[in-house]
Amino acid sequence: MFKSIFEQYDWDTVKAGIYAKTSQDVEEALHSSHRTIDDFAALISPAAAAYLEPMAAISHQLTLQRFGNTMQLYVPLYLSNECQNICTYCGFSLDNKIRRKTLTPAEILQETAAIKQMGYDHVLLVTGEAHQLVGLDYFKKTLSLLQPHFANISMEVQPMDEADYRELAAMGLHAVLVYQETYHRDDYKKHHPKGRKSSFDYRLETPDRLGRAGIHKMGLGVLIGLEDWRTDSFYTALHLQYLEKKYWQTKYSISFPRLRPFSGGLAPKVEMRDRELVQLICAYRLFNQEVELSISTREEERFRNHIIRLGITTMSAGSKTNPGGYVVDPQSLEQFEISDDRSAAAIAEMLRQQGYEPVWKDWDQAFSPASY
Repeated sequence: MFKSIFEQYDWDTVKAGIYAKTSQDVEEALHSSHRTIDDFAALISPAAAAYLEPMAAISHQLTLQRFGNTMQLYVPLYLSNECQNICTYCGFSLDNKIRRKTLTPAEILQETAAIKQMGYDHVLLVTGEAHQLVGLDYFKKTLSLLQPHFANISMEVQPMDEADYRELAAMGLHAVLVYQETYHRDDYKKHHPKGRKSSFDYRLETPDRLGRAGIHKMGLGVLIGLEDWRTDSFYTALHLQYLEKKYWQTKYSISFPRLRPFSGGLAPKVEMRDRELVQLICAYRLFNQEVELSISTREEERFRNHIIRLGITTMSAGSKTNPGGYVVDPQSLEQFEISDDRSAAAIAEMLRQQGYEPVWKDWDQAFSPASY
């Protein structure tokens, strides 16, 4: 279990080590043929800020070698904003007095038709965390409903038990995204005071349950702004390194959500500048050539246009972050504010102009191990 490795690292010691890295440490990491977790610490350190240009060049080269001139596009389908957790940064938090909505089967199919019209052949299902209303039974019914319409289906919902993941994987669930939010145990508790999400350890152990359940791909990440982004990213990279060794048949992705406002929302504790996000993206690519790196519509149009060549392999387009946001109930509350509101078609055209091929699905069922 990753928890045993996690407990060997002290947050303050890790943070001090990152900030103590020197130019020599960065140069050694840049020239290394096999970069370690310590090299990653150097590449995300303040000392590496002066090396952004060579980092970007190496990141671009490594990404082209592994992924070619392709960009996978994805879109979320928000099923429900019901939530039993209190999270200080989320528009769906239990203590927010908002109109709650959970899509019915008919409404899901209406949203599906809109998503299919955009060109998508895979979808990311998203909900708040309300186990009684949107739990395993709801997910099973939704998977059955959507299977005829998409080549694969991913989920970003509440952490579940291993047996639940096994059952959903058998029904065709392709990927699960589960973000730790922050690896700082005390701050995690401060931001999640109530609900099942308040259990730091249960959330930390979720990727292990996913690995044992045989999920095809899992997504990792933290909410950038809750704590020191360099230290949180070190723990994410440590987690990724452990998972790839332990569950080597599973694919992995990293996302970079920066804390965005919602009505009455939390201001970031730590601001991350655009150059720093570029540095982090390049550091991940130099550390791991295989991992998928994803950027969402939280980021602004200009930034997304320029980040394409620097290591990103996956981006959302045409996203709505509210249940029914595409056609059923466009005015319902968003989970967070969208910064890039261009259509999926506009994003695809921008990619083509830059010499990239937009890819509308993640994988084909024919390549599933179960098909062999």
